[in-house]
Amino acid sequence: MNKELLKGTTDMMILKALDRQPMYGYGMIKHFEIMSNGVFSLKEGTLYPILHALEKKEHIESYWDSIEGRKRKYYKITDKGRKNLNERQSEWQDFTVAMKLLME
Repeated sequence: MNKELLKGTTDMMILKALDRQPMYGYGMIKHFEIMSNGVFSLKEGTLYPILHALEKKEHIESYWDSIEGRKRKYYKITDKGRKNLNERQSEWQDFTVAMKLLME
């Protein structure tokens, strides 16, 4: 996948995943791989700086939880993040419609 294309969509991908349910970093990486049939294969070195930036913007927040005896840092979307996601999804829909028209 072209890194420039991915760069413009990772925030939205993360916010959408967290809108569905809280997740921890490695779980997100696996989720994106599975849901995209391997197209989106993020590295930890790519994901975590984005998570930290989203947290700084208050679009997500983190918390620690232990499941099956394993302590992990989970992330969840905030109301501010959900508002941003809704705006970005609207832009994305306009963008994809326009690109389909141009590519026909």
